[in-house]
Amino acid sequence: MTTFRIAEAAGLMGVSDDTVRRWIDTGQLPAGNDDGGRLAVDGAELAAFAKAQAQTSRDPSTVGRSARNRLVGLVTEVVEDRVMAQVEMQCGPHRVVSLMSSEAVRDLGLEPGVLAVAVIKSTQVIVETP
Repeated sequence: MTTFRIAEAAGLMGVSDDTVRRWIDTGQLPAGNDDGGRLAVDGAELAAFAKAQAQTSRDPSTVGRSARNRLVGLVTEVVEDRVMAQVEMQCGPHRVVSLMSSEAVRDLGLEPGVLAVAVIKSTQVIVETP
């Protein structure tokens, strides 16, 4: 069974140690002691909690799509020239960068502070373990 100490769980969730402790104290996230007697969270419990937390992000789009990898976040930077643009978003702890036409940026009204959804459709995903 994989367990994560409070600081590790916080890093994986993109929050502070105090936030993880609050989740534990309020019963939102189950925790116990590891072999060393330190407070730890079971990996499966953390994964289920992370999944539930991710589903609470409001997806402003109402269009049905086949893509399941949708990250709700804030546009943090837009760099554009006459033809192309680079749009950076912060989706929880994840930084997502997309290249698109400048026309698309204007049509979508993308600028820092705008709520947007990054839809990722990929033919290949590589999963690694430490």
